[in-house]
Amino acid sequence: MNKMQQPRLEKVTLNIGVGEGGERLQHAKLLLERISGTKAVLTLSHSRNPSFKIRKGEPIGVKVTLRGSAAKDVIKRALDSRDDTLPESCFQGDTVSFGVKEYIDFPGIKYDPKIGMFGFDVCVTLYKPGKRISRRKIRFVKIPRRQHVSKVESLELFKKDFSVKLAEKAVE
Repeated sequence: MNKMQQPRLEKVTLNIGVGEGGERLQHAKLLLERISGTKAVLTLSHSRNPSFKIRKGEPIGVKVTLRGSAAKDVIKRALDSRDDTLPESCFQGDTVSFGVKEYIDFPGIKYDPKIGMFGFDVCVTLYKPGKRISRRKIRFVKIPRRQHVSKVESLELFKKDFSVKLAEKAVE
């Protein structure tokens, strides 16, 4: 296969949506910093929601973006917490998203009673070389369809690099 047609890992984003500011948000931030080893960033609400008492611009979550070898390490550990099994619905072209129900399932992290129990989302973004031309400011160009990462290609990459098995569908 052509080297320019092989999908690659762009970034991994870890996210915890708390839904409120305050102490729980700070505990979530501390947890993500322990898992990733880098500084976490607060995410802000885009709109107000009176039923949940959320105002626009209020911090409601925490996220961390990882690239390179740190990203691969976190993916391996997150998949290990899920027994290297993902359902096919997690794969959507150039993104692969799945959740870890409780952070104590994550290898290398022990339960901290001060933090409490949190789960988090893992979102993996893939790309093929040459995608930059569609994002650059000067003389951007649309990339052809063959340069987009398909669901099948992302599945093959995860099977080859991370030994992922597809979850069996429940028989009704």
